[in-house]
Amino acid sequence: MDKKIGHYSFIVGVIIAIVAGLFPEAIGQTALLLLVLGLIVGFLNVTTKETTSFLIAAIALLVSGAASNFGVIAWIGMGTIVDAILINITNFVAPAAVVVALKAVFSLAEG
Repeated sequence: MDKKIGHYSFIVGVIIAIVAGLFPEAIGQTALLLLVLGLIVGFLNVTTKETTSFLIAAIALLVSGAASNFGVIAWIGMGTIVDAILINITNFVAPAAVVVALKAVFSLAEG
């Protein structure tokens, strides 16, 4: 059951991040929800076997979200939307990455 909750939390988190990104003024209202969903994903969805792959993907998403350099597409009005989507994805992935990384560190310390 926990695996399904984590799986659905991941899907819902990505959908919310994208849909809320279409309305950049709503970033503040969705940040807490995305943080909570990210924590759920980190605790329930990522197995020990998936840890390395998840952390590499999380690093890629967090770096792209931090870069936020979309001046090339800003002239067609999409820069703000893409930036908001990446900020939302960062708000969702960061807590999950922290939880998974801490679980990995504890696992290494035990082993």
